[in-house]
Amino acid sequence: MGFFYFLGRKKFYIHLGIILLLIVILFFGVLKSLDIYTQHGKVYLVPDFYGKTVDQLIDNHYDEYFDLIVIDSVYDKRNEKGAILMQNPKAGSKVKQGRHIYLTVVAQQPEKTMMPNLKNLSLRQAIVTLEMNKLKVGHLNYVDYFARNAVIDQLIDDETIEEGTEINTGTEIDLVVGKGKIDVKVNLPLLIAKKPKEAVKALHYASLNKGKEYFMDVDDSSRARVYKTEPDISKTDLVELGKEINIWYRSDESFDFDSYLLKFTSDTLDVDSASFENNAKINNEF
Repeated sequence: MGFFYFLGRKKFYIHLGIILLLIVILFFGVLKSLDIYTQHGKVYLVPDFYGKTVDQLIDNHYDEYFDLIVIDSVYDKRNEKGAILMQNPKAGSKVKQGRHIYLTVVAQQPEKTMMPNLKNLSLRQAIVTLEMNKLKVGHLNYVDYFARNAVIDQLIDDETIEEGTEINTGTEIDLVVGKGKIDVKVNLPLLIAKKPKEAVKALHYASLNKGKEYFMDVDDSSRARVYKTEPDISKTDLVELGKEINIWYRSDESFDFDSYLLKFTSDTLDVDSASFENNAKINNEF
């Protein structure tokens, strides 16, 4: 009876109301605290920081909105030292205030590497070794030598570069390569629709050189694809070792390369397949 008597008293309902009110206040207080902590509903668009320096971002108070973190640096002679090359998240991303923005900037000094010893390697081995050491293949100079595609010398500006010499990464190394005991010709690889770097690499593996390059309608080099070559693969089967191949590029944004490739006959594609096998055989003859 005492319990039901207590339920009938006004004081009980007053205390119950106070408790419920405190629960509601506490509940909304927790939600509000979470909103403040997580910046609920407040997002910022990440600007495009490409080409700017971290100091410029700080001067413009971007560090008040984002946590700017430099995670890597690469050498790029085309851009100002310290300039931002890449960012994560990308420009246009929606993020909360205080979000980490990871930046890759242009190094103050070019990265260095040691010149490897390429002498007596096959051309294919030399190309792979240069790539592993972040170096580039320059011009292939073919000379009379009994071992075909054997590297005889390694040059920078027509001067021998000795093994162990410290040089900048990305440096082009010219190679003096043997012709072999008899004169041979190699198949011209199918370069149509390849990117510039892919085309040059294919030429080197085929014992050929890049000649002149022409960019016909290309504003963005990343969109450039091979449109035609001189000699033309549809008219020329075999070319001399070390021959320079001129290349014309068009943008894949303004030209349909998929349809263009269909214009090449199966015979042309067979020539390219034979080129790979023939050139692989020639490169391995050492």
